[in-house]
Amino acid sequence: MKNRSAVLLLLATAGLIGFPAFAAGKKDSAAIKVGATAIPHAVLLNLVKDDLAKEGVKIEVIEYTDYVVPNEALENGELAANYFQHIPYLESFNKERGFHLVNAGGVHIEPFALYSGKYKSLADIPAGARIAIPNDPTNEGRALLLLQAAGLITLKSGAGLEATPLDIAGNTRGLVFEEVEAATLPRVLQDVDGATINGNYALAAGLNAKRDGIFVEGASSPYVNVVAVKQGRENDPAIKALVKALQSQKVKDFINREYPNGEVIAVF
Repeated sequence: MKNRSAVLLLLATAGLIGFPAFAAGKKDSAAIKVGATAIPHAVLLNLVKDDLAKEGVKIEVIEYTDYVVPNEALENGELAANYFQHIPYLESFNKERGFHLVNAGGVHIEPFALYSGKYKSLADIPAGARIAIPNDPTNEGRALLLLQAAGLITLKSGAGLEATPLDIAGNTRGLVFEEVEAATLPRVLQDVDGATINGNYALAAGLNAKRDGIFVEGASSPYVNVVAVKQGRENDPAIKALVKALQSQKVKDFINREYPNGEVIAVF
């Protein structure tokens, strides 16, 4: 058995038998694991998977349903990259956890919106209404800024992207805020008077911001969704190929075709 293994090793070294990754005339292949939430992130990654394979980069897309585990997996090396989060969340996560994750390239924006299963307009929302908002720092701040833009509350001067309910300076309708994990917001929508829901979770629940939202974030949003990597890997050839594929005309055309109402907006 040892002699047979030795012969095979010699033949492979001499190029007399081929392994697919190193066949003559082909690039060496790189295999990387990329974490993502389902829609639209994993959809877009799977869209470019075959294109990347032709360039010698094989990606394994691993889907997550929350925002914490894929960053932990990236920091500890289980993933080479992830694609699910916007820049303020990434920066806040690094600050809170002491992580070393960086933006390798921006791809799209998912407009944030206020939804209600009970009311059709902002004017209909009654005094004392219960509004569910994300419980993570940056998305909570984003929700409160959205509600301020809608005229439902006012925030203290300088509250910024990481505002919390403690920063509310004006709340004339006496709205009651319920802090909920972002992924569960679509499920609690029918139990509250309104909910501010992240674009990817809204899409997965069949919600359309333009059709179903009663107030939608503007297209000038700073919340660009990015490919994130561990600091020092942003210039790896496989990562650069991944970002290039996601920033391709093919992806832009797909986004424009599949999300014609602005549920997802390409930024490249």
